[in-house]
Amino acid sequence: MPLLNKVRTAVPGGPGGDTAPSLSRLRSALTLFFALDGFLFAGWVVRIPAIKQQTGASASDLGLALLGVSAGAVVTMTLTGRLCRRHGSHAVTVATAVLLSLSIALPALTHSPLALGLVLLVFGAAYGGINVAMNSAAVDLVAALRRPVMPSFHAAFSLGGMLGAGLGGLVAGSVSPTAHLLGLTVVGLLLTAAAGPVLLREPSPAPPEATPAASGARPRRKAGTRGKAGTRGLVVVFGVIALCTAYGEGALADWGALHLEQDLQAHPGLAAAGYSLFALTMTIGRLSGTALLERLGQTRTLVAGGATAAAGMLLGALAPSVWVALLGFAVTGLGLANIFPVAVARAGALAGPSGVATASTLGYGGMLLGPPSIGFLADWFSLPLALTTVAVLAAGAAVIGYAARNAQAPTAG
Repeated sequence: MPLLNKVRTAVPGGPGGDTAPSLSRLRSALTLFFALDGFLFAGWVVRIPAIKQQTGASASDLGLALLGVSAGAVVTMTLTGRLCRRHGSHAVTVATAVLLSLSIALPALTHSPLALGLVLLVFGAAYGGINVAMNSAAVDLVAALRRPVMPSFHAAFSLGGMLGAGLGGLVAGSVSPTAHLLGLTVVGLLLTAAAGPVLLREPSPAPPEATPAASGARPRRKAGTRGKAGTRGLVVVFGVIALCTAYGEGALADWGALHLEQDLQAHPGLAAAGYSLFALTMTIGRLSGTALLERLGQTRTLVAGGATAAAGMLLGALAPSVWVALLGFAVTGLGLANIFPVAVARAGALAGPSGVATASTLGYGGMLLGPPSIGFLADWFSLPLALTTVAVLAAGAAVIGYAARNAQAPTAG
């Protein structure tokens, strides 16, 4: 994938020079959709306790209902790639943003665990769909810009999530879940109305190499069956890298605070700050991701990120004191920050929307796999030892990233 490892600037009158304003508008609009996705999802998450009480769900009932989000997302992710190829990733992004905005109000209208699970299937479908569609659109834009800006989109998602969680925490004590989530619907529809027309007016940009003036080289012949199989294999490789990263995110979200409070006797408030610190450093890492990729390239960014996350998580899991563990969580966030965006970008560059769908589905599977795996291992051994699996998978992502350093889509001979 040499295109994203090199930085070129479009010049006036040259390939891409006349399209700079439209690409800038597309980047701004896509950034807004990434932020909106994080904002809406976080707004729902902070109201889960209130929805649990409203529906009268037990802990096990709630767990089954929440599987609706996962099931809806995974099923839709596998289908959205096809929709993007047929209708374009821009149109699918706008449509799924509307569906996500509407469906986020549904959980507050339910009064039983069964009804909650059913509406969460719809919410999960919208969430999975928009993630594949907007990442597919971002992959096309990254190629057209000839700059590795994918981390900036994921930084917007993280910032949106922090804003959504913060706002939700502020209003949780004074605003009902129904009013809050309906308010999020209004915000989502307004922002979609503001940014959606930009995506609908502008087609997905073709990479510079695809334009006639880009080079005099003959177009590559379409890969045969063996080439397609090889491409699918490479996409799965980058999907596994995404899985390794998402496993760590899910594990820290669900088990980080408990580890600080239970194993290191941290005050509940300080324990809760552990994940916030992790999320903050991940956001900082993604904001600086473009500069890092321009300086180091994709392979070294993957390897350095995986190694940093592994070291940080070993420190966080095995630290003898709370403050050292918090330092470990912070380092882990910096390390994991850019692995998922790079993995999805590589998969998309290899196989388009279907590549993004595969990598996203595997990555989301890792986020689902992490929390229960940590729980089982904690029962069998201990929570600190269970959390070291995050370090093992982060190191594995670094090794796989280095092994796939020369990965390119096969072509027919």
